[in-house]
Amino acid sequence: MRTLLAVGLVLVTAGCSGMNQTEKYAATGTVVGAGGGAIIGAMAGNAGMGAAIGAGAGLIGGLVADKMQKDKEKAYNDGYSAGHSSH
Repeated sequence: MRTLLAVGLVLVTAGCSGMNQTEKYAATGTVVGAGGGAIIGAMAGNAGMGAAIGAGAGLIGGLVADKMQKDKEKAYNDGYSAGHSSH
């Protein structure tokens, strides 16, 4: 099961070359969440429901990670600009 999940993740991320960064974070989060949810759901007796819940949680997690990265880059660029303009 782990090998299948790893192969799926590699194939999905390899197909992301035409996506912007936000789409990559969302897709990766969704795939990882669905895989993890399916594994947990299978243990609880409903892999499909687990995959659906995991995909939703992964999507939200991916979008939050994207927002955090953008905020970090903006703060860096603002600080760099402020420091550079003071010379």
